[in-house]
Amino acid sequence: MTKLKLNSVQDDKPVKLTVALPAALHRDLVAYADLLALETGQKVAAEKLIAPMLERFISGDRGFAKARRTGRRSMATPPSPSTPSNAPD
Repeated sequence: MTKLKLNSVQDDKPVKLTVALPAALHRDLVAYADLLALETGQKVAAEKLIAPMLERFISGDRGFAKARRTGRRSMATPPSPSTPSNAPD
C-alpha cells in the first residue's frame, strides 16, 4: 500500500482563488486524486487537493514555522503606520 501524505480532505468554507497550473502539474494532481481514491475509497476532485497539499507543505516548512514563532513579518506585508520608518530624517 502506498503511503500518501494526504489521507483526507476537510470540507471548510473556502476563499476562492484562480490559479493557472502547468499541464504536467495538473496531470500529476489528477493522478494523485485517483490514487487517493483507491487508497481511501473516497473520490475527490483534483482541485480539492490543492488546499490540503499547501497546508501540508506550509506546516512542514521549518523556516516558515521559525519565522512565525519569532514574530518575523512577511516581506509582502506592508509595515503598520506605527512602525518607525527607516528613511533618513
